[in-house]
Amino acid sequence: MTTLIKKILLLPATCLIPFLTGCNNCPSTTIVEDIIDPAIYTSLPFKMDKVEQPTFPDYSVNIIDFGAKPDGITLNTKAINDAIQQVNAKGGGKVIIPEGLWLTGPIELLSNVNLYTEKNALVLFSADHSLYPIINTSFEGLETRRCQSPISARNAENIAITGHGVFDGNGDTWRPTKKDKLTEGQWKKLVASGGVVDADGRIWYPGEGALKGAILSKDNFNVPRGELTDSDWDYMRDWLRPVLLSFIKCNKVLLEGATFKNSPSWCLHPLSCENITINKVTVSNPWYSQNGDALDLESCNKALIINNSFDAGDDGICIKSGKDEQGRKRGEPCQNVIVMNNTVLHGHGGFVVGSEMSGGVNNIYVDNCTFMGTDVGLRFKSNRGRGGLVENIYISNINMINIPNEALIFNLYYGGKGRGEDPNQDEKKAETTIPPVTEETPIFRNIFIKDVTCNGAGRAVFFNGLPEMRIKNINMEN
Repeated sequence: MTTLIKKILLLPATCLIPFLTGCNNCPSTTIVEDIIDPAIYTSLPFKMDKVEQPTFPDYSVNIIDFGAKPDGITLNTKAINDAIQQVNAKGGGKVIIPEGLWLTGPIELLSNVNLYTEKNALVLFSADHSLYPIINTSFEGLETRRCQSPISARNAENIAITGHGVFDGNGDTWRPTKKDKLTEGQWKKLVASGGVVDADGRIWYPGEGALKGAILSKDNFNVPRGELTDSDWDYMRDWLRPVLLSFIKCNKVLLEGATFKNSPSWCLHPLSCENITINKVTVSNPWYSQNGDALDLESCNKALIINNSFDAGDDGICIKSGKDEQGRKRGEPCQNVIVMNNTVLHGHGGFVVGSEMSGGVNNIYVDNCTFMGTDVGLRFKSNRGRGGLVENIYISNINMINIPNEALIFNLYYGGKGRGEDPNQDEKKAETTIPPVTEETPIFRNIFIKDVTCNGAGRAVFFNGLPEMRIKNINMEN
């Protein structure tokens, strides 16, 4: 069902003229109607309240009126954020980004603002990394410091990014790149552009600081370890790649129609949000993009992920809830999520749970999705130390083609190998002592998968569970 936007125009005569000028004292409000059949909620295999949609007053401004210039040279950060702040101060409405090439630094979305991009609008985020302040945030399920995201919102309500435009994160200037993922000509061109190459000559980094950050983050999922000063963090700025879009603790969020591409790390990252709708969005990341996930929905409640196209360098649609002790302490599961009518064109996994799932994952409904050339189709991953309970996952009507590895995998040794999996491992020296079950033991159970078709996969199914907590009650039909 398409999204319909209607305007309530039943205004008193005294409000007619102010309405035409954008008066926010008038009762006129733009309402985003149901984008899926409400009957879906009654047919779910679990109880889920309807996902609430944002509402916006019928008031709009154009960034050109704030001095923005579409020449690809002028930095429009102030103009765009000034427009957002004015609409927020007026009580809400729409900020229009018209056709053109708009160079900008970070954009901060505020409550009651719909950032609307017209057709042929290209928002290009600057390659000048000094424009992105180093802030306290979360990445890879851990509290850390990163550069501010090109698009961000925190503790906002009623926010949207809609329209037909493109947001380009200029991620090529941020991401490390592996030599074996490029042609010889591409590699030579990249190295000649500047930056540094590691001691093995295998990975290019945008600067010495990024290389130092990689060393400090080894075996910690891109999060630097150790006692670091502000000057240390600043030196590593190039390593502190932001997600393209970061929404934290927001309510009633809509992303619709726009394209998000070339992200520095993950592309879309709603964290601890409620009432999220992502509809008819396109994500386009290079296949070689390091940590180039399309969507990471983390510790969120009530979400619609529908009618989207994701092309990723890492996982496509990924459900998360924090990592290890920090994730368990946060205690916010990702739950009550509908994932329907999506296509994943490339990525490490089509639909993924984990590996950061320490806060738990439950009540997830995945239906009518297509994976084309993803490394794995349905991917569940975790390891010892995570803890967390993953249950009540319902997956149906999945079509896949050209899957190099598994169509379905459960891997509870993510980042390592289980007993018998390593051909070079001495079976006699393999794990013989089974650890006790603790709060650090991940649990996967009650997962229902039916009506899955895969044409071409390296392996159909692989289960790699923990002996102390076996994967339980996995139902597969047709």
